[in-house]
Amino acid sequence: MTFPIEKSDAEWLQTLRDKGAEPRAFDVTRHAATERPFTGKYEAFWADGSYHCICCGAKLFDSNTKFDAGCGWPSFSEAIPGSIREIEDHSHGMVRVETVCAQCGAHLGHVFPDGPAPTGLRYCMNSASLDFDPKE
Repeated sequence: MTFPIEKSDAEWLQTLRDKGAEPRAFDVTRHAATERPFTGKYEAFWADGSYHCICCGAKLFDSNTKFDAGCGWPSFSEAIPGSIREIEDHSHGMVRVETVCAQCGAHLGHVFPDGPAPTGLRYCMNSASLDFDPKE
């Protein structure tokens, strides 16, 4: 699968270092690792603004779509249109839908059909894959 922004692992590592990303960001975004529940910096974070891909800066979610799903990861009911690609994921003996940044392919988390109305979706994201931009 190709994306508009392609870099080597070394280039992504340097990009994340330059942005001051947390240590697990590379493993999460480039190798589909998952942070432990209730440990991410955005899990219980409720400021107004927008959430962006930590790798390429693409806008992914507005804060008004964030909700407390009680699952231990930041959860959103709706993504910015066109910002996320969905990929069927058969890892760990489960069938899920992985979410990746449509611009750079960074692993973000998974989307589940158990969210609130009107979308019924729960985008369950890793904080390590996100960067927050406060509204001014």
